[in-house]
Amino acid sequence: MNNIQSICVFCGSSQSVDSLFKDTALELGRELGRRGIDLVYGGASIGLMGCVARGVHEEKGKVIGVLPEFFKTKDIEYSEADELIVTQDMRERKAVMDKRSDAFIVLPGGIGTLEEAMEILSMRQLRLTDKPLVFINTQGFYEGLRTTFEEMVELNFAKPSIMNMYDMVPDPQSALEYLLSYTPQPPDEKLL
Repeated sequence: MNNIQSICVFCGSSQSVDSLFKDTALELGRELGRRGIDLVYGGASIGLMGCVARGVHEEKGKVIGVLPEFFKTKDIEYSEADELIVTQDMRERKAVMDKRSDAFIVLPGGIGTLEEAMEILSMRQLRLTDKPLVFINTQGFYEGLRTTFEEMVELNFAKPSIMNMYDMVPDPQSALEYLLSYTPQPPDEKLL
């Protein structure tokens, strides 16, 4: 078992999504809080982001929000965060989130969520990090992404090893089980 003390969660901020997605985010937050694992996330109070943060606090866990300066004007910050780090821009935000985390969970979300997750997957592929990455595939949300990865491999745009650089699971408990039992594997092929 590895020593994961903080997990970065990438997820959507839309308020308009189905309640099942919000319930899953709340459940993930509660599970992190129960296990004493700090949440590192985008710092917002809305959408799945707000749900996961509130879930952590319901179980007396620690919430570390990382918010870019320009979001401060939108009045969406989670002011109850135990620590709220304000960055100059999105790039600094991602760097802080990476530095403060031992692993990554991706809940459903939009373009920003996907961009954050792809950066971590790219860093894993380039061997710039060995921190584990897992997608929570609520209602099959990420099935299309998995198909895209398979097609990249099939058409030789990516090596088969990318399929082992993440996991895709149905629920928060499975995501945490994967991360807490994760053991980095030595690379089995050349980088490029």
